[in-house]
Amino acid sequence: MTRFIGVDPGLASTGWGIVEATSRGLTYIAHGSIETRADEERGKRLFFIYQSFLEVLINYKPGKAAIENLYFGKNISSAMSVAEARGVLFLALTSQGLPVLEVTPNAIKKAVVGVTRADKKQVQEMIRLILGLKEIPRPAHAADALGAAVWAANLLN
Repeated sequence: MTRFIGVDPGLASTGWGIVEATSRGLTYIAHGSIETRADEERGKRLFFIYQSFLEVLINYKPGKAAIENLYFGKNISSAMSVAEARGVLFLALTSQGLPVLEVTPNAIKKAVVGVTRADKKQVQEMIRLILGLKEIPRPAHAADALGAAVWAANLLN
């Protein structure tokens, strides 16, 4: 039995999701998001993400981690803030001795839906079905993080 944490990094919202892989399949454990306020100083926001995520790691004790890769869209400045958030998340994961896999959004879509062209709603619905949840996990960043955890569990189990 291995516990996997998936992470969808962001400065405004960092999603996390935890599943456990057993011989009988995947079991949902928890999910959530770490939200920061845009009017806060960037350093304080990053420190809050680090502290909050460290609490999640200590409370749930995952054994392996998967973090979503940076997606460079049209807005380079937002990509920089996501990169900074990824840095503090990596620091927290490494401080707990966790091996970390990096995953692309397309790899998550392929693992969860079966195709790389799936939209967010399809991914969220499949996560709900795979994990036997009554509702789609919210917020969207947490659903994406659960997708990363499912991807890692399928890859490593």
